Amino acid sequence: MAAMTEATVQQSATTTREQIWLNREQVRKEKPVYRALKRVQDVFFSLLALIVLSPLLLIVALAIVIDDPRGSPIFTQVRSGLDGKEFRIHKFRSMCVDAEAKLADLKRSTEMNGPIFKQKDDPRITRVGRFIRKCGIDELPQLWDILVGSMSIVGPRPERPEIAAQYCEEMPEFSLRLQAKAGLTGYAQVYGKYNTTPYDKLTMDLMYIAHPSIVEDFKIMF
Repeated sequence: MAAMTEATVQQSATTTREQIWLNREQVRKEKPVYRALKRVQDVFFSLLALIVLSPLLLIVALAIVIDDPRGSPIFTQVRSGLDGKEFRIHKFRSMCVDAEAKLADLKRSTEMNGPIFKQKDDPRITRVGRFIRKCGIDELPQLWDILVGSMSIVGPRPERPEIAAQYCEEMPEFSLRLQAKAGLTGYAQVYGKYNTTPYDKLTMDLMYIAHPSIVEDFKIMF
């Protein structure tokens, strides 16, 4: 996908916002059926994945404990979900136990002032953590969040409440992103994984929300 300018993305996001508004009654009529089918899909595939992947999940948990026995192999964090409601997301712990405490020092040392901190060689990441992040295995405990209904398999990735609040301030259309249940993966992750800005990903998420489809969910999922 070609890179888009901020102005183009904002225009596209505005168009998407109008589409969401104009199709609101139609989406509302279709939503109960779509949501029911989506929930059945989420329960079936998350439960199946948890059963099939249970040996792998156990091995990863043990590897994390052996590599860094000071904390739990599961890391939880508050995120903003559907309609901005907060929930706890679960991940395999890929960082040292005191990673959050070290964040402020790292931001100062890298002169990073934005809402999201990313560093290629983040010293807080453990040896096992680097491997499971590279393979995406660290996200697998979210299958439980999907099973209990906090998340969906497909949907916009959830942000921390303070980050979501800052994005809503900088990009008002971001609030529309909270109209969908947070997902393990989404349109932006599949089609805009590389070389995309937050504006690009926002537009992709809004396009997904504007046109809910079980068929599209299957395409993204597989």
